[in-house]
Amino acid sequence: MPLTSPRRSALVDQVIAQLRNQITSGEWPVGSRIPTEPELVELLGVARNTVREAVRALAHNGLLDIRQGSGTYVLATSELAGVMHRRFAGADPRHVAELRSTLESSGARLAAERRTDRDVAQLDALLARREAAWASGDAGRFVAADVALHMAVVAASHNEVLVELYADLGDLVAEWLRTDVGTVLEPSAHMDHARLIEAIRRGDGDAAAAEAAGYPYACLGGRPEARTRRGPGVRPVRG
Repeated sequence: MPLTSPRRSALVDQVIAQLRNQITSGEWPVGSRIPTEPELVELLGVARNTVREAVRALAHNGLLDIRQGSGTYVLATSELAGVMHRRFAGADPRHVAELRSTLESSGARLAAERRTDRDVAQLDALLARREAAWASGDAGRFVAADVALHMAVVAASHNEVLVELYADLGDLVAEWLRTDVGTVLEPSAHMDHARLIEAIRRGDGDAAAAEAAGYPYACLGGRPEARTRRGPGVRPVRG
């Protein structure tokens, strides 16, 4: 096998690191199109082949999606999130709901036991942002606010492993919510999360876990395949 130039390899690694930082920092959010190859060459001051190699490496790792004729899009915020996206994008909706329910209820219970005053203030602010996003009628804004609130609940558990695992799943959750919510927010589909935040505030782990556990199953109501499994008349709710 031919050896590669260490200097070139190091340069590609530096470009990969810079592009990855744009993704993980949120500068390039999931679903967004990154600058074109010529634009990256201009921004980074490196050769076209170096940029191409770096982009392909990140695509191979699941962070980017190269779409011929359209551009390159951010698929996930970490390698593990990319693996989850590829593995579970076509998974049974109920199985995804079961996984979300398990993680979110555990996170909510721990949050009720371990939350700090700062955590509660953050949850209150994110709950208000979620409600404002719903009132605005902007579906994309609502999904982002909803995911941020759920992330903050898990973060309040102060379990680093759970937080990292849920964050890696978060990209897939956001994609599912975007599909579930669609482009129109139906007033009858709103689900209030105030009870969850109040349970965490007063340190009631059982109530917090019960509230969090039910949300993912409620989201199944908006999916045609879920209605088939659960029968007609299931009212779609979000969150």
